Amino acid sequence: MYQKVLVPLDGSPLAECVLPHVEAFMKGFRSTEVVLARVVESEMPSYRGTAEIDPEILAEREAEKISFAKDYLNQVAARIKQEGTTIQTEVLMGVVTESLIDYVGKRDIELIFIATHGRSGVTRWVRGSVADKILRSANVPVLMVRAPGTKGEI
Repeated sequence: MYQKVLVPLDGSPLAECVLPHVEAFMKGFRSTEVVLARVVESEMPSYRGTAEIDPEILAEREAEKISFAKDYLNQVAARIKQEGTTIQTEVLMGVVTESLIDYVGKRDIELIFIATHGRSGVTRWVRGSVADKILRSANVPVLMVRAPGTKGEI
């Protein structure tokens, strides 16, 4: 049924609470492709002083973030690797929600798995923020998984 699935991750344990569900899904639908994605937002200088910020320093910091994101996704992919399922990793650049929704449209994603929790604000992946925007914007089904031990509305 669903052959290509997107799993947005932000590096937090909260976001990773979807992984057991993704693993169960992979077992049930053997010929699936799972895309683990992390969005790196460009660093926009907000400094208002008279000195300029060196563009090379900004580019170096961005490259560091991309490298860290790639390493993280590769580690997660190795943990959930399963025979019969292709696991891809994608580091996207831009605004989180917009980048993910754009990726879904361009890559024929058929289902999105995403974590959500109540109002604790521990990460950016809170309903009312990224998860809610994805739920409202995606043209594909979104499976929202509540993080264990959280309370509140979904």
